[in-house]
Amino acid sequence: MFIGIIAIFKIQLLLSLSSSLQPLSLPVFVIPPDFFENLIKSTIALFVVIDPVGNVPLFIALTEKMEKNERKAVSKIAIITAAALLIVFAVAGTQILAIFGITIYSFMVAGGVLLFIVSIELLTHGAWRFGGGTGREAGESGVVPLAFPLLAGPGAITSVMISFQSAGLIVTMLSISIVIIITYIILRLVNPIYKLLGRRGSLIFTRIFAVLVAAIAVQYIVQGAKHLFS
Repeated sequence: MFIGIIAIFKIQLLLSLSSSLQPLSLPVFVIPPDFFENLIKSTIALFVVIDPVGNVPLFIALTEKMEKNERKAVSKIAIITAAALLIVFAVAGTQILAIFGITIYSFMVAGGVLLFIVSIELLTHGAWRFGGGTGREAGESGVVPLAFPLLAGPGAITSVMISFQSAGLIVTMLSISIVIIITYIILRLVNPIYKLLGRRGSLIFTRIFAVLVAAIAVQYIVQGAKHLFS
């Protein structure tokens, strides 16, 4: 129930963020007078959109067949990749989208499609079959779908772009760092959570969460398509 409420709030927050994109108004290296207020707002917004606690069941499902060291490696790859994506899009997201003629709503549709594929895999097979091996294949799971679109998805990218445009570089980098560190700590606690739930409990939890992921995916696709074709 809590995850469902968080999912609904994420969608509402994403829509409000995407509709408020404004041209860059503050110099990059200027610390605004309301620095701490902006930092708190940006950090909370990014944390809610990324929702690392809500992603724990999916992380368990994606790394179910991996050893402890492999899970650790995947979490590191996912965190590093997500952090790099957020930083790049925060600083140059508007320019990147403009160069390729892409809107944030196109990202919503693409991210929704990827999330829907993930949810179908979890519902039908109970695990992510692609990139579920060792070495290079295990590392691929840390990039897709963990880093994108689960952690650094359309909502998170929009959030950091808004933060950079409204509060500047320093606030944005600090908020990304804080949320990424918290997310990494939460993902490192997956092993004791998995031991607590057991294989059967994890499977049940994964199937339930997969339905919520499918609903979020459909919402992304519908909202993105609505703005693209309106």
